[in-house]
Amino acid sequence: MTEQEFLEYVQSGGQVETDDWMPDDYRAKLVKFIEMHGNSELMGVLPEREWILRAPTLQRKLALTAKVQDEVGHAQLIYRVVEDLGKPREQCLEDLISGKSKFHNVFHYPTETWGDVGVIAWLVDAAAIISQKALLKCSYAPYARIMKKICWEESFHILHGRDVILTMMNGADEQRELVQEALNRWWAPLMQFHGNPISPADDPMFQWRIKSQGNEEARQQFLDGYVPQIWELGLIVPDPKLGKNDEGVWEYTEPDWAELKHVVTGHGPQTAERLELRKTTRAETEWVRRTVLAEAA
Repeated sequence: MTEQEFLEYVQSGGQVETDDWMPDDYRAKLVKFIEMHGNSELMGVLPEREWILRAPTLQRKLALTAKVQDEVGHAQLIYRVVEDLGKPREQCLEDLISGKSKFHNVFHYPTETWGDVGVIAWLVDAAAIISQKALLKCSYAPYARIMKKICWEESFHILHGRDVILTMMNGADEQRELVQEALNRWWAPLMQFHGNPISPADDPMFQWRIKSQGNEEARQQFLDGYVPQIWELGLIVPDPKLGKNDEGVWEYTEPDWAELKHVVTGHGPQTAERLELRKTTRAETEWVRRTVLAEAA
């Protein structure tokens, strides 16, 4: 099979298994894309992990603990897919803590209040699942298969986040203020979440059908699904330009793409601290991995 024949195969809906022939460029882009997803699941637990002991009730502590466990489990599944493509999990983790590989922009920011925890679980996870559901159609079959479990669990996380937000919005004025302040902080990263509005025709990830959705299509879907819910709760979206035009397309203030690039290349407000935590805990638990592997051998 030539590279052109392979391209036509995946573009027509064909799926690729681990042992199938694939072009080097396709494999390289798969590894980079899926590895970043795994990194993001692993780093994504840190903004919420630090709030487990500060959650307001035992029920909230348990729910947040379960969510964190789910996200780590997702990372393990995803790294396993990367391993099958030729990059060992150990190398993925080394590249992550060294800053060589990237993780998603939203996980470079601090969680300042319990309101942030609610907004992350509700809106950040909502933005994520829009992209993740599109991956159910990924041309690489093993990745598409594990996304079924991940999407199911992420959908549950969104319900958890919405419940946190609803509880706060039905509470005291101070609680509602916490939610509005959190929304104000997270709106810009949320609008950057799906990436710059590159045309699908110019996006090699779309051409290889690793992604089945363009960046702007995903952003429009997020706005369609969640802006009405935000308004319904009496919250104010911190963008005076946000609204639908006569064609029913959302218009908004242009996101700061330079900031997005700055953050995902390792210069976010919490990047260094979170990578250092990963590095430290990895060193502290090295003896456990060594012992388990020795027993397995």
